[in-house]
Amino acid sequence: MSDSVVTSEISAPYAQALLSLAKAENLSDRFGEDATSILGLLKDSPDLDQFLASPIISLDAKKAVLQQVLGDQVHSHVRNFLLLIVDHRRIAFLSGILKQYQALLRELNQTALAEVSSAVPLNETQQQTVRDRVVALTGARQVDLETTLDPDLIGGVIIKVGSQIIDASLRGQLRRISLRLGSAT
Repeated sequence: MSDSVVTSEISAPYAQALLSLAKAENLSDRFGEDATSILGLLKDSPDLDQFLASPIISLDAKKAVLQQVLGDQVHSHVRNFLLLIVDHRRIAFLSGILKQYQALLRELNQTALAEVSSAVPLNETQQQTVRDRVVALTGARQVDLETTLDPDLIGGVIIKVGSQIIDASLRGQLRRISLRLGSAT
């Protein structure tokens, strides 16, 4: 089994449990915001991610660091959930659990995730254009954008929604022209 399958099998029940708690308390969106901020924290601080995942660090030390770093920034239920997964020795899967939670929340809210790669940062108007195009394509009520910069694109964007890819990049257009010219000879 691949690592991603194992991570998914471990993460899914915890994410589902967190969503069940969130729905029972009518805090689904708040927990989603907390998940986003924690994922951002882990992305910005690889040292914290490694510390939490380390099997040689004591559970009490991990709990203390989580409480110190998060403080009152996250809902008490989310903080208690994090302490619970430390106790269950699943904190190494925190990113996977939170990403799975976000996926479940998007499904609940009928929100599509659009992964957008562009050569330069998109302004608000361009982001709204992408959202409108994805709504038209998927029929979703809302669209979450996950943007990354790819200087190799030269210009334009590549939008990935689920398994669909819309290549509106200059590189993609040049590739299509090249293929047409190659097949014309």
